[in-house]
Amino acid sequence: MRISHAENMQIAVDAVWSHRFRSLLTILGIVIGITTVVTVSSLLTGLRQGIVTFFEEFGPDNVFVTRYSGDPSQRPKQTELRRKPILPEYAEILKRLAPSVEDVGIQLMIPGTVGGQPLVAKVPGFESDQVGMAAYSANYFNLQPRDLIAGRIFTSEEANRGAKVAVIGPSLADALFPDGKALGRAVNVGGAEFLVIGVFAKAKGGFFGENQLDYQAAIPLQTGRQRFPKLDNILLTIKARKGLRDQAFDEVQSILRKLRRTPFGAEDDFAISTADQIIKQFDRITGAVVGVSVAISGLGLLVGGIGVMNIMLMSVTERTREIGVRKAIGARRGDIVFQFLTEAVTLTGAGGLIGIVLSILVTMLVGALVPSLPSKVPVWAVATGFGVSVSVGVFFGVWPAVKAAQLDPVEALRYE
Repeated sequence: MRISHAENMQIAVDAVWSHRFRSLLTILGIVIGITTVVTVSSLLTGLRQGIVTFFEEFGPDNVFVTRYSGDPSQRPKQTELRRKPILPEYAEILKRLAPSVEDVGIQLMIPGTVGGQPLVAKVPGFESDQVGMAAYSANYFNLQPRDLIAGRIFTSEEANRGAKVAVIGPSLADALFPDGKALGRAVNVGGAEFLVIGVFAKAKGGFFGENQLDYQAAIPLQTGRQRFPKLDNILLTIKARKGLRDQAFDEVQSILRKLRRTPFGAEDDFAISTADQIIKQFDRITGAVVGVSVAISGLGLLVGGIGVMNIMLMSVTERTREIGVRKAIGARRGDIVFQFLTEAVTLTGAGGLIGIVLSILVTMLVGALVPSLPSKVPVWAVATGFGVSVSVGVFFGVWPAVKAAQLDPVEALRYE
């Protein structure tokens, strides 16, 4: 007599449910492993989406040149401290000598602390220490366009004469002007007063859901150089002609090496990058994080798998007479193997489903508690998590299933 697949599944479910507490303890390692991998993957997927959007706003045809590599807001590496500054004069030279370069914008990066004093933005009745500041050339926002919700960008004439005007981010505007009327009003940033002539729209993307551009006050380049004459951390944004970004990258790199007298064979004494290169670097970092989480979850899956094998061996012993009866009435070895494999897969599959549900709940909870941390449960992580849990059941269930199939029906019927 043969049993259908549906009946086999029902027997497996009944067997698991009849020992549900024991089964739950057995699959705990699988639940923890699957929850860890899916949760980490969900958080990193959301984070990556925000970062990709953030860097895409920098422009697909743009090349970036800075004095130091890495995050410009952090202290540079010790080996890079002796590098010569990037000079604003490089902009005109690059436009003149690089055929693939369409335009070059200049940004003076102003740190959060200048002269030992942190930047603070003040207006009568309100102030904010969550403020950034940067000085831009007049053409900069043609290379990296940003939407405005009010006002305008400063003109070339204002930039050239060092006018004390500013375009501020929406979060800074909300903090300083709760009434929503920022235009035409004065704001004191870093000890100097600026007239607000525009308010940017909310920037897209960001790190952990936050985009520091939303807290920034953008002032003209000449104004920044007059206000902070000792600062020399310049970022060049180089817009390549359509379809010539790779050529522009090579030309800019070659010209800068000659301008800065970099010896042949020596490393660049400046950092040059594109948005997709920065994203690839982020992917390498997150890949390492995922690798660590996979290793941790692998231990959980191993423990869970060994537990499944033990409980299945116990089940074979407990149901020896049942196996003998089935064989006596015509069940073949393959039928017995399939029955016990189905039970093992049901056990680990249930663990995988519980882990997936828990990871979704954890991801939703993190998103609710920390709105600035984007989270998105990727379909591939759910599918992979469930597939791995089923595979664990197959792998660790084979030996007990084969052992059950090899039982002699006569001896099995005599078993007490």
